[in-house]
Amino acid sequence: QVQLVESGGGLVQPGGSLRLSCTTSGGTISGLTMAWFRQAPGKNREFVATISWSGGQTASVASVRDRFTISRSDAQNTVFLQMNSLKPDDMAVYYCAAQSGKLDTWLSIRSRDYPYWGQGTQVTVSS
Repeated sequence: QVQLVESGGGLVQPGGSLRLSCTTSGGTISGLTMAWFRQAPGKNREFVATISWSGGQTASVASVRDRFTISRSDAQNTVFLQMNSLKPDDMAVYYCAAQSGKLDTWLSIRSRDYPYWGQGTQVTVSS
Protein backbone atom coordinates (compact mmCIF):
# COMPACT_ATOMS: atom_id res chain seq x y z
CA GLN A 1 0.00 0.00 0.00
CA VAL A 2 1.35 3.39 -1.03
CA GLN A 3 0.52 6.26 1.30
CA LEU A 4 1.08 9.72 -0.12
CA VAL A 5 1.49 12.93 1.83
CA GLU A 6 1.29 16.39 0.25
CA SER A 7 2.63 19.63 1.65
CA GLY A 8 3.42 23.15 0.57
CA GLY A 9 -0.02 24.58 0.02
CA GLY A 10 -1.07 27.93 1.41
CA LEU A 11 -2.23 31.43 0.66
CA VAL A 12 -0.50 33.35 -2.10
CA GLN A 13 -1.26 36.53 -3.99
CA PRO A 14 -2.00 36.46 -7.71
CA GLY A 15 1.26 36.28 -9.59
CA GLY A 16 3.00 34.54 -6.72
CA SER A 17 4.61 31.12 -6.50
CA LEU A 18 4.31 27.98 -4.43
CA ARG A 19 6.07 24.65 -4.50
CA LEU A 20 4.06 21.60 -3.58
CA SER A 21 5.73 18.43 -2.38
CA CYS A 22 4.53 14.85 -2.25
CA THR A 23 6.26 12.03 -0.48
CA THR A 24 5.36 8.56 0.68
CA SER A 25 4.80 7.48 4.24
CA GLY A 26 6.76 4.34 4.95
CA GLY A 27 7.67 3.65 1.34
CA THR A 28 9.43 4.97 -1.74
CA ILE A 29 8.37 6.79 -4.89
CA SER A 30 10.97 4.85 -6.84
CA GLY A 31 9.32 3.06 -9.73
CA LEU A 32 6.05 4.98 -9.37
CA THR A 33 4.46 7.13 -12.02
CA MET A 34 3.38 10.26 -10.18
CA ALA A 35 0.77 12.91 -10.90
CA TRP A 36 -0.89 16.01 -9.54
CA PHE A 37 -4.61 16.68 -9.78
CA ARG A 38 -6.68 19.50 -8.37
CA GLN A 39 -10.25 20.08 -7.39
CA ALA A 40 -11.90 23.44 -6.94
CA PRO A 41 -15.16 23.85 -5.02
CA GLY A 42 -18.11 22.66 -7.08
CA LYS A 43 -15.90 21.29 -9.85
CA ASN A 44 -14.65 17.88 -10.89
CA ARG A 45 -11.15 16.73 -10.11
CA GLU A 46 -8.85 17.96 -12.87
CA PHE A 47 -5.54 16.62 -14.14
CA VAL A 48 -2.61 19.02 -13.68
CA ALA A 49 0.64 17.22 -14.43
CA THR A 50 2.31 13.83 -14.47
CA ILE A 51 5.84 12.44 -14.53
CA SER A 52 7.10 9.01 -15.45
CA TRP A 53 8.95 6.85 -12.98
CA SER A 54 12.31 7.77 -14.48
CA GLY A 55 11.45 11.45 -14.67
CA GLY A 56 12.19 11.36 -18.37
CA GLN A 57 8.66 12.06 -19.49
CA THR A 58 6.18 14.62 -18.30
CA ALA A 59 2.81 15.95 -19.37
CA SER A 60 0.63 18.76 -18.12
CA VAL A 61 -2.67 20.41 -18.87
CA ALA A 62 -2.45 23.31 -21.30
CA SER A 63 -3.71 25.88 -18.80
CA VAL A 64 -0.63 25.43 -16.59
CA ARG A 65 2.01 24.29 -19.06
CA ASP A 66 3.97 27.53 -19.15
CA ARG A 67 3.62 28.18 -15.41
CA PHE A 68 3.83 24.87 -13.55
CA THR A 69 6.66 22.35 -13.55
CA ILE A 70 6.52 18.81 -12.23
CA SER A 71 9.74 17.14 -11.15
CA ARG A 72 10.92 14.35 -8.92
CA SER A 73 13.84 13.45 -6.73
CA ASP A 74 13.95 9.79 -5.85
CA ALA A 75 16.89 10.55 -3.58
CA GLN A 76 14.62 12.85 -1.58
CA ASN A 77 11.68 10.52 -2.10
CA THR A 78 9.66 13.51 -3.24
CA VAL A 79 7.71 14.77 -6.23
CA PHE A 80 7.40 18.51 -6.67
CA LEU A 81 5.00 20.83 -8.39
CA GLN A 82 6.53 24.26 -8.87
CA MET A 83 3.73 26.73 -9.50
CA ASN A 84 4.56 30.19 -10.78
CA SER A 85 2.40 33.12 -11.87
CA LEU A 86 -0.51 31.78 -9.89
CA LYS A 87 -3.99 32.91 -10.80
CA PRO A 88 -7.26 32.86 -8.87
CA ASP A 89 -8.38 30.06 -11.21
CA ASP A 90 -5.58 27.89 -9.80
CA MET A 91 -7.18 27.92 -6.37
CA ALA A 92 -8.07 24.36 -5.42
CA VAL A 93 -7.15 21.39 -3.30
CA TYR A 94 -4.16 19.77 -4.95
CA TYR A 95 -3.80 16.00 -4.78
CA CYS A 96 -0.82 13.80 -5.39
CA ALA A 97 -1.47 10.45 -7.06
CA ALA A 98 0.62 7.41 -7.95
CA GLN A 99 0.58 4.31 -10.07
CA SER A 100 3.03 1.42 -9.96
CA GLY A 101 4.15 -1.32 -12.29
CA LYS A 102 4.02 0.66 -15.51
CA LEU A 103 6.45 1.18 -18.35
CA ASP A 104 8.37 4.43 -18.32
CA THR A 105 6.40 5.49 -21.38
CA TRP A 106 3.12 5.22 -19.49
CA LEU A 107 1.49 8.49 -18.54
CA SER A 108 -2.17 9.09 -17.86
CA ILE A 109 -4.34 12.16 -17.34
CA ARG A 110 -7.25 10.10 -16.00
CA SER A 111 -7.75 10.05 -12.26
CA ARG A 112 -9.17 6.52 -12.38
CA ASP A 113 -5.82 5.22 -13.58
CA TYR A 114 -4.17 6.13 -10.28
CA PRO A 115 -4.97 3.85 -7.35
CA TYR A 116 -2.98 5.74 -4.73
CA TRP A 117 -3.89 9.23 -3.50
CA GLY A 118 -2.88 11.69 -0.85
CA GLN A 119 -5.23 13.73 1.30
CA GLY A 120 -4.63 16.95 -0.57
CA THR A 121 -3.20 20.37 0.20
CA GLN A 122 -5.13 23.61 -0.18
CA VAL A 123 -3.86 26.32 -2.49
CA THR A 124 -5.55 29.69 -2.13
CA VAL A 125 -4.79 32.49 -4.56
CA SER A 126 -6.16 35.78 -3.36
CA SER A 127 -5.14 39.36 -2.80
